[in-house]
Amino acid sequence: MKDSKAFVIRSYRATDRAAVRRLCCQTGFLGEPIDPVYEDHELFADFLTTYYTDHEPESSFVIELDGEICGYLLGSRRPLFNQLYSFQQNLVLGFRAMLRYHRYNDHSRRFVRWVLSNGWREVPAAPRRTPHFHINLLPEARKMSTTRSLMSAYLSYLYRCGERQVFGQIVTFASRRGEKMFERYGFRVMNRAEITKYKAFYPESVYLSTVIKNLETAEPLTVDIRSRL
Repeated sequence: MKDSKAFVIRSYRATDRAAVRRLCCQTGFLGEPIDPVYEDHELFADFLTTYYTDHEPESSFVIELDGEICGYLLGSRRPLFNQLYSFQQNLVLGFRAMLRYHRYNDHSRRFVRWVLSNGWREVPAAPRRTPHFHINLLPEARKMSTTRSLMSAYLSYLYRCGERQVFGQIVTFASRRGEKMFERYGFRVMNRAEITKYKAFYPESVYLSTVIKNLETAEPLTVDIRSRL
């Protein structure tokens, strides 16, 4: 058996859509499958991925491992359009969730109630006119080298497009050093808020943190290059 595996960082393609949506659901509960918290994979993936895959695919990147997608970074450099789309999408998805509510199990119903009552309260403030991203990785891709290469690809893309700042919102908890990891890439923590949707499943505090970075120089270009895990 090989001691290391080749991975590729590349731009998102339309043919990646199903894999990205699947990976979103595989990592939706603190890096684990979302199923214990919310059973409706279709609406969950719609909420977190549809804007990026369908309306701004040029700003997203994926990690391939042995030809399979095992991570993604979904980004946007059109914040105002993204915010308008999200407002409309939230109304539509909320309506669809309520139509399906009677078919959901107790945990899914609790999740829907949290979204409607507390979800919007527990999102920390973020810049309104700044490009952003979110990132998800399967366990086999959660390496410093893969994260660095994936971030480098996106930051280089933003710099070449003339952007000068970027922010992300990351989930942090006891076993994940998310904020410290992003500080190594030049991000600083703006603020954070505790999120309560996992209280029934995870005993420790979970936070959503807003991190921001100034793009003073271009990052090394890593799109479509091969590295080793």
